[in-house]
Amino acid sequence: QVQLVESGGGSVQAGGSLRLSCAASGYTYNKCMGWFRQAPGKEREGVATILSGGTYTLYADSVKGRFTISQDNYKNTVYLQMDSLKPEDTATYYCAATKMARGCRAPMSPSDFGYWGQGTQVTVSS
Repeated sequence: QVQLVESGGGSVQAGGSLRLSCAASGYTYNKCMGWFRQAPGKEREGVATILSGGTYTLYADSVKGRFTISQDNYKNTVYLQMDSLKPEDTATYYCAATKMARGCRAPMSPSDFGYWGQGTQVTVSS
């Protein structure tokens, strides 16, 4: 089993930055980890994924150049650095993990991930 715990959400003004963290415990060798988000009334969408070892990353077009996903294998933690935040980035952000590499292939799909955190709220005001 894999347990994922997110932290780092909060409220910021547009143009600000936040860094989300996702600590994994239990079975920690996950081939692919990622961040998804879900705004009220909308479907959950992929934000960024990272292949084990950090050799390959994938980003949603809406966050390219503003968000950076990274991982610290020693700490079993994945990060999402979010810069130049916009009001449309407001959502609950979820960390996800899978033992399958296909999770890190485009398009990002929640159905490819079997483990999920509880989510952390990010609110960006204009």
